[in-house]
Amino acid sequence: MLNIFITGSDINVGKTFITAGIAATMQSLGYSTCVYKPIQTGAIEKNGFAQSPDLAFVKNIDPYIKTYSSYLLKMPMMPVVAAEAENIIIDKNSIKKDYEAIIKRHDCTIVESTGGIMTPIAPNLLVSDIIKILELPVLIIIKPDSGTVNQTLLTINHLISKGIKVRGVIINNFPESTVDVDMKIIPRLIEEYSDAKILGVVKHFHNVKQINPSDLITNILNGIDIESVFDVKIAKLDVQ
Repeated sequence: MLNIFITGSDINVGKTFITAGIAATMQSLGYSTCVYKPIQTGAIEKNGFAQSPDLAFVKNIDPYIKTYSSYLLKMPMMPVVAAEAENIIIDKNSIKKDYEAIIKRHDCTIVESTGGIMTPIAPNLLVSDIIKILELPVLIIIKPDSGTVNQTLLTINHLISKGIKVRGVIINNFPESTVDVDMKIIPRLIEEYSDAKILGVVKHFHNVKQINPSDLITNILNGIDIESVFDVKIAKLDVQ
């Protein structure tokens, strides 16, 4: 099975966008794909039911991708705060049970983080603890700005200290033909000061909410080393 945990080095790095792109790509390659978001904050109500806006975006890219969430919290706050406000107890064992049931039904499961790896989920429980419980390798999504290298190295080092495998890093929203030296040097600095590899660079899109799914898949295939993301040889890529 092809399973990965996707997180970001910071907020607003586009991890849902990359998650949707990778999921749609795997689905297009013939793999039964699921996106699992254990905890969604800022859930919206639609037709009397709570809905995950992040998973709705995934479905909008490809309606055949299966999506699941264990906890839908309406308040757009850190999970530990939102759960307390709604009198909900987030149980790590329930998340593990849901995940184990999901992976039995799909070839590929992508688990998307809520916030970064140090985001509090519940008392004495961080996102990195959930990753450890699920025993998943991690793909880190970053954005090309001045604080990225510092935040990325801190994220990588924390994961390694927890005994978690870092599969690699993807730089999202990278402006084409940039002349910014600091921005262009980001990939080299991350690889030079850590053991993590840059597995892809995805260009800037002006309106991600209206992106054509086929264009997204094309850019994922051209910009990301999918085989390295899942650490497996994908024969179907040879005929793309």
